[in-house]
Amino acid sequence: MPPPDSKDARSRTVRSSSSLWLATAPDTSYPALDRDIGTEVLVVGAGITGLVAGLLLRREGFEVTVIDKGRAGTGVSGHTTAKLSSLHQLVYAQLTSRVGEDSAHAYAAANQAGLARIAGLVEELGIDCDFRRRANYTYAASPEDLPDVEDEADAARAAGLPASSVRDISLPFPAYGAVKLDDQAEFHPVRFIAALADALERAGGRIFEHTRATALRDGEPCRVETTGGRITAERVVVATHYPFPDRALFFARMHAERSYCIAAPLAGPASSPGMFISASSPTRSIRFHQVQGRELLIVGGEGHKVGQGGPTSPRYRALEAFAREHFAIDEVTHRWSTQDNFSADGAPLIGKLTPRSRWTWTATGFRKWGLAMGAAAAEMITDAIAGRDNPWARFFDTNRLTPLASSMDLAKENANVGFHFVVDRITRRSADSAEDLRPGEGKVASRHGRQVAISRDDDGALHAVSARCTHLGCIVNWNDAERSWDCPCHASRFAPDGSVLQGPAVHPLNHRDRPKPG
Repeated sequence: MPPPDSKDARSRTVRSSSSLWLATAPDTSYPALDRDIGTEVLVVGAGITGLVAGLLLRREGFEVTVIDKGRAGTGVSGHTTAKLSSLHQLVYAQLTSRVGEDSAHAYAAANQAGLARIAGLVEELGIDCDFRRRANYTYAASPEDLPDVEDEADAARAAGLPASSVRDISLPFPAYGAVKLDDQAEFHPVRFIAALADALERAGGRIFEHTRATALRDGEPCRVETTGGRITAERVVVATHYPFPDRALFFARMHAERSYCIAAPLAGPASSPGMFISASSPTRSIRFHQVQGRELLIVGGEGHKVGQGGPTSPRYRALEAFAREHFAIDEVTHRWSTQDNFSADGAPLIGKLTPRSRWTWTATGFRKWGLAMGAAAAEMITDAIAGRDNPWARFFDTNRLTPLASSMDLAKENANVGFHFVVDRITRRSADSAEDLRPGEGKVASRHGRQVAISRDDDGALHAVSARCTHLGCIVNWNDAERSWDCPCHASRFAPDGSVLQGPAVHPLNHRDRPKPG
């Protein structure tokens, strides 16, 4: 899909990204690791998968330690639309076609169990996280979408969900029918995660923030090197959204997409008590959330492959234009983006970190629906570590065989990677000048036969780093909305100073000399 019109991209400044969830939740304040320690189970990543797993494992009697490179909940879990649902656009028709009805049934059951787990923890722990039951809808934005929506209703029912086809949808614009699933939910994910972290610590678990894992050795025991010391563990759960380290070549079995959200106060009460997402592109995800007694509209969409698709800031403007066209909103107060991994067959990858792993597990490939499924993944990993069978585990196994249809998609994805690896090295050779860069802009320039990624920050200072991604050497692109360098091949992202924001890269971009004036 081509990006929205970006003629005025240089003339308008898009405000810095600010997740609604991070802006309206108290900061956690766990210490950084500053010594070598040992533990029975180490969980790397304090998002929803990691902390649900950590709490469940602690309740099983394991000694549990959780580390995170930042603060709890500030990764992908804190940058979602925060829907808890088993209805994911047209996923059941797709899964049934690609991998069969049994897999679709397992996908439905796991999501419902994950939703129930989160609802149960909210009630048990008395978590104040704005948990509200809502119906979820996948709607037909055009008459052409209606057959797909009706097929999805049939596939969802066959997968065991009480889904229904409806024509009356309470949206302030034309919708030609929908598949509806009742008794789903919405919540504040960061408040929920903060409460889980507190519950884990009170139960005897340990949490270290601002502690980045830098190396992992799977053995007896496992050893994880971090920025604050070595951790020796009997078992390790890698819950970092993208598996670290990627010895199982997940980068070749998945692709990543970025998508965008805005939030704005409504001028009046919400007229559509539900959660909604369009069946086709351009995706429009809609829900509402109360902050201090006022209802906010949340609109998400504009997904595209990481590092591809042109300027990113116009995508926020497209979402705002849609919101203003159909809803009475005030000024947009928050805007944020996220990154999601898609497996070749459309189902998450949950299980051993590599085919040869004995003591390390991971979960990834949630394709924009990693909250309820993240909790389900935590249950599967907990069962595995506790030595129990899990009814869904084999359907999500990280080492499962890929069906033919999925293999063809995988081949297309890797052909796309090959195209960017070769063509970008040849064509991305603009002159070595940064004089025309405005604050917030970046470009790839050629210097002595090498591509250099040059950007200018809000204070006017220039930053120059190598333009070659440290994962496999593809040429990065500037993301003007998030002020980052994004790799179009395998979705690594880097800050303007070259530091790693998201994997599979683990090493920063090398610094280069700044361009000289004139």
